Amino acid sequence: MTTHSYLSRRSLLGLAGLGVGAAALSACGGPSTTSGSGSGAASTDPNGPSFDGVQPAKQITFWSNHPGNSEAVTRQIIQKFTASTGITVNLVTAGSTYEEVAQKFQAAQAGGQLPDVVVFSDVWWFRYYTQNSIIPLANALKAAGVDPTDYRDGLYADYQYAGAQWAVPWARSTPLFYYNKSDWKKAGLPDRAPKTWAEFAEWAPKLQAVAGAGQHAYEHPALADYAGWTLQNILWGYGGGWSKKDSFDITCDTDQSVAALQYVQDSVYKGKWAGVSNKSATDDLAAGACSATIGSTGSLVGIQKAVAGKFQVGVGFLPGGPVSQSPVCPTGGAGVGIPKGIKPENQLAAAKFIGYLTNPESTVAFSQATGYMPVRKSADTSSLLAANPLIGTAIKQLDVTRTQDYARVFLPGADQEMAKSVAQIVTQQADVKQAMSSLKGTLEQIYTTQVKPHLA
Repeated sequence: MTTHSYLSRRSLLGLAGLGVGAAALSACGGPSTTSGSGSGAASTDPNGPSFDGVQPAKQITFWSNHPGNSEAVTRQIIQKFTASTGITVNLVTAGSTYEEVAQKFQAAQAGGQLPDVVVFSDVWWFRYYTQNSIIPLANALKAAGVDPTDYRDGLYADYQYAGAQWAVPWARSTPLFYYNKSDWKKAGLPDRAPKTWAEFAEWAPKLQAVAGAGQHAYEHPALADYAGWTLQNILWGYGGGWSKKDSFDITCDTDQSVAALQYVQDSVYKGKWAGVSNKSATDDLAAGACSATIGSTGSLVGIQKAVAGKFQVGVGFLPGGPVSQSPVCPTGGAGVGIPKGIKPENQLAAAKFIGYLTNPESTVAFSQATGYMPVRKSADTSSLLAANPLIGTAIKQLDVTRTQDYARVFLPGADQEMAKSVAQIVTQQADVKQAMSSLKGTLEQIYTTQVKPHLA
């Protein structure tokens, strides 16, 4: 490990298990893809169950981990929903993380009390699909009077598979390019984010020249949490990816993908202008440890508060690459969906609540309180922009996002495997092609053994 690369304890523990196979990772990474009843592929009407003649239940339960410290604002929205509809919503803290909610939901499939609405993270909802434990939402949303065309297209499409809609967006974010405006000015750079990673590679030596001791021009986000998510940006810019678009065809070892990750490795070892965060790159930016990084839009308010009085933070779209400059920004975060094994009247009430939870007024209130993005096209964001003009950049970038690679969001444990492989590349200077060839084999094994048997 070089003096300019950092790994968190979580990352080091991951590296210690480099010989562990995909099956073991799945066992420790969350619910299996097999339902408690041992059912096979999810086969159902792509529009979901019919709600003709069904009256909504008067009381339902919502399981959440309160992403972005959202419990207070969620309760406020629930109070307004109950006042409007007469339907009571019992908000349950089903865990502190998406993984803990998933474990609890998995246990409920085997005979526990199921919720009526569940938070679905981007890397967990597909497992519920393969378990045949959630319903397609088209009929439910129609019966609840929810207009699906008002959701932002890219965010809504994240929950589509096999011609059906399995969740709706709720606590959603994208990565942003964050930079220290003072460092930019000292280096004589234009006050904007780089348009491409090649352009930033030209800027980086100038930033490094004005950097303080131990400071880097750029810091790659913490690998354990962000490698699989944020690196899609560079992979797509180079014409590569973890897998082909809307496909389980693994492409992490193609020439384009290898070139993208070679750029990442060279930024650390050859150019020596990049480091790797051990916990939070946006916190490191605020502390002056780097001049730029990529982080969630949900970090914007926190960064601004942390740097107040020290320097101004700038934001911009994610840079493009030599093949594609747009769209190269992935979406992220969580949505909400409805279990299959509950009464129709509860499913209808759940759909009504989901519609209200994510309606234009609610999504703005949620965004103001948490920093997550408004999920409705018709949402009036003027209050958001008045309070924080920089959020306008994040909202505009929503129009040029791309749904994530299947390999990252649909393969159990894939995020962990990606993080380990990238760690080899940026902390051990491993051969990029060999590391990606090995990762491809692991991801294909996960697909063959844990996903393919459960697809219709």
